[in-house]
Amino acid sequence: MGATDSNCADHDPLVDAFMQELKGARAASDHTCRNYAQTLNEFVVWHQKTLRSAPDWKALDRDSFRAYLRFLGRKEYSRSSTQIRFSALRTFYKFLIRKGRVKESPIRNILLPKKEKRLPQFLTPEQIHALLEAPAKAWEKKRSNQKTRTSPETFLRDSAVLETFYSCGLRISELCGLKVSDLFWEDQLILVEGKGKKERMTPIGAPALDSIRLYWDRIAPPQKAEQPVFYSKLANGKPLYPRLIQSRLKLYLLSAGLDPNLTPHKLRHSFATHMLNAGADLRSVQELLGHAHLVTTQIYTHLTTDRLKRVYDQAHPRA
Repeated sequence: MGATDSNCADHDPLVDAFMQELKGARAASDHTCRNYAQTLNEFVVWHQKTLRSAPDWKALDRDSFRAYLRFLGRKEYSRSSTQIRFSALRTFYKFLIRKGRVKESPIRNILLPKKEKRLPQFLTPEQIHALLEAPAKAWEKKRSNQKTRTSPETFLRDSAVLETFYSCGLRISELCGLKVSDLFWEDQLILVEGKGKKERMTPIGAPALDSIRLYWDRIAPPQKAEQPVFYSKLANGKPLYPRLIQSRLKLYLLSAGLDPNLTPHKLRHSFATHMLNAGADLRSVQELLGHAHLVTTQIYTHLTTDRLKRVYDQAHPRA
């Protein structure tokens, strides 16, 4: 999420109280908390720069937020980014109303630009196969170079990470949070902690489990139930952090001849699309993805419908 300014705002006690509630009573993830903190900080910085004062949340009116909306427009923020910022501000005002700090939200009736309807990008099964093969091929190439400093453990770990991503359709935060105790080897299931700390049991395929075994055999299996499944030796056994996974994925996308700008989330999109294309019902895919609402999963049906239309146009004699 981009920032409107690199400066940090002075501490606002109401924002601090809101963040405490997010972390405590609402048990929001670290990622969610960081996004809320950054979004509110951006508004406070904008207010301080524009009006030369910290915002008085009780005194702010619709005109204040319309001015902020115009500012975001001039900065060419996408509709999606604008929606995210105002969603955070709305949630903050709901908190202020509950606490009796304000009577109503000045954002309530502000019309925002409609969010672009973008279909999720996904890889074909052939592209997925090439990507999953990339770590092994990269190691073979490195091994032929006597000067390489990269250990085979790194490539085995990366292979297991990619296999698990695609096998289970996980979010990156879910994969980073996997613990040893979350793996149920005999049942081929994993326990996933999703958004809002909601847990779900998800099947995991044999190739993914085999890749984890190979990785653990090389590094020696973790001894404690609370240890992360995927960890960094350089960080004293702490879970892999998302940025490292993203940089490693970029490397393998390049080596597989794919778009290096694709994110780990595209593996999740690919998982869902391939499941639906193979005949899985929408409700089951919803549960596997951990979506709270079916409408979130329904976006993938547009992808499968487009595929069916192409097949129809190509095959039907009177299409």
